[in-house]
Amino acid sequence: MNMHPSRYYKKIYNALPFVILVAVWAVMPVFVSTLFWTNVFILVFVRIIGAVSLRTIMLSGSTSFAHGAFVGIGAYTAAILANNLGLPAYLTIPLGGLFTLIVGVITGIPFVRLRSVYYIMASMFLGITVVYIISALKITEGLYGISYIPGFLKGIQKYYYFFLALTVVCCAIMYRFEFSRIGVTLRAVAQSNDAAAAMGVNCASFKLMAIGLGSFFAGISGAAYAHYNASLSPASFTLNQTLVYIMYVMVGGRNKFLGPILGAIILVVTPQLSRAMGQWSPFATVAVMIIIAYLLPGGLVSIPETIKNAISKRRDKLEVTAVPTIGEGGE
Repeated sequence: MNMHPSRYYKKIYNALPFVILVAVWAVMPVFVSTLFWTNVFILVFVRIIGAVSLRTIMLSGSTSFAHGAFVGIGAYTAAILANNLGLPAYLTIPLGGLFTLIVGVITGIPFVRLRSVYYIMASMFLGITVVYIISALKITEGLYGISYIPGFLKGIQKYYYFFLALTVVCCAIMYRFEFSRIGVTLRAVAQSNDAAAAMGVNCASFKLMAIGLGSFFAGISGAAYAHYNASLSPASFTLNQTLVYIMYVMVGGRNKFLGPILGAIILVVTPQLSRAMGQWSPFATVAVMIIIAYLLPGGLVSIPETIKNAISKRRDKLEVTAVPTIGEGGE
């Protein structure tokens, strides 16, 4: 069956921002090749996977406050498998994601029927519990964390392109999931749980699918970064880290897939660009967030729509002022 031209052009239009982003990041090392900025860009890729995976969970209408902890589960799983069993990274990274998926689904079963603030509270307590467990276990080295995690590539530029490729693959899978029948059903569940249930949708099962997939890619991001960073600490996966991921989603815009990607890029890069400000550097990030929250409540992805609405209002205003009043230019 031939695709209608309008649908074909719409697909191209929707894919264009992602193609541009991938092209820009692919050539970035040609223009910016310092060790510092390459590290920053790798962190951007890791945070993009984490932020998009959180949004995948949010498709069902639930916001997980344990996401940072689940990134930590993947990271610690990969580190333990590599250090204690000597497994290579090409096994520890997917196994880290798989174990995180299992933990996410098992712990999600009693929570998926909770709504709004109750789900938030339950996931928050879960995240805190996970960090406490990691801090207490001997195999995770407790509060000291794990060090000397083996890498798997030679040269930081190779790591750069590995994380770029990993980000593209992970985001492509989550994008396909969101716009599949399952993703459409999840949106219906988010709109009205009761209405979806009345139509025969097993809301709990669909929510578990979102939790499972989101947890898997959260674990993948943590596991891959553990091998690159070579050390882990429980302090890196606390509630604060989850709040950072939520900020990425909200600043970028949660209503579109591109949102958390833009949010992660802006909020990771901005503090580094403002380092020259010294102790005032954090205020630059805060200023960016306040400006976006005030001018763009829908996040960065709402910029085109905001401009379009502004132009439309301006045009309507000019048309109204151009209409002659009674007694002007007529009988």
